[in-house]
Amino acid sequence: MAGKPKLHYFNGRGRMESIRWLLAAAGVEFEEKFIKTKEDLQRMRNDPSFIYQQVPMVEIDGMKLVQTRAILNYIADKHNLYGKDIKERALIDMYTEGMADLNELVAYYPFLPSGEQEASLTQIKEKAKNRYFPAFEKVLKSHGQDYLVGNKLSKADILLVELLYNVEELDPSAITSFPLLKALKNRISSLPTVKKFLQPGSPRKPYTDKKSVEEMKKTFA
Repeated sequence: MAGKPKLHYFNGRGRMESIRWLLAAAGVEFEEKFIKTKEDLQRMRNDPSFIYQQVPMVEIDGMKLVQTRAILNYIADKHNLYGKDIKERALIDMYTEGMADLNELVAYYPFLPSGEQEASLTQIKEKAKNRYFPAFEKVLKSHGQDYLVGNKLSKADILLVELLYNVEELDPSAITSFPLLKALKNRISSLPTVKKFLQPGSPRKPYTDKKSVEEMKKTFA
C-alpha cells in the first residue's frame, strides 16, 4: 500500500498551498518536509531525481512530481475531481488557469516592498471584482448548478474557494456583491474534509507575514 504523499516546501503558503487544499478536500492525509535552510534546499538539488531543481515537489505513488499544475492535475484525476470527459476537463483547466493568474498576484503581495503594496492591492481588488469574480459568478448563474462544471465537485470549485479566502484576507468585502460565489464558498467550506482543513491546527498555512517573508528570502536567495 502506498504511503502518504510527502510535500517538500517551506513552512508557508506559496505555490504549495493549493496542493494542500486539494489533497485535504480529497480526504488525503499527507506529510510535510519543510525546507528551513539553504543547506536543506541544496541537498534536494543534489538529488538527481529532483528535476528542474525547484519546489514545490510532491512524492506520491512512487513519483517525485514538480510543477504545481502537473501536481494538481494528477491529484484531481486520481481522486475524481477532474470532470467526466475531455470537455469538462478543458473547462476545469480554463477556470483554474484564471484563478491561478489572480492567486499569483495575491501570493506575491506580501513579498513586495512596502512602497509597492498599495498599487498591488489596488490591482488585486480591481481584477477580482471586475474581471475574475464576475466571470465565475456568471458561470454559476448560467447553468444554475451547485458547482462550476458538470454539477459535481471538481478541483475548480476547491481552488476557487481557496482564492476567495485569500482575497478576502486582503479585502473583506471582496465577494459581497457575488451571492453565488458566497453560496459556493459556504457549500465547499461545509464539506467535512474542507471544514476540517479550515480548523486551527490543520496543515493549512496562515497568512504570510513579514517574519515568514524574511525567513523564506534567506532560504531561497
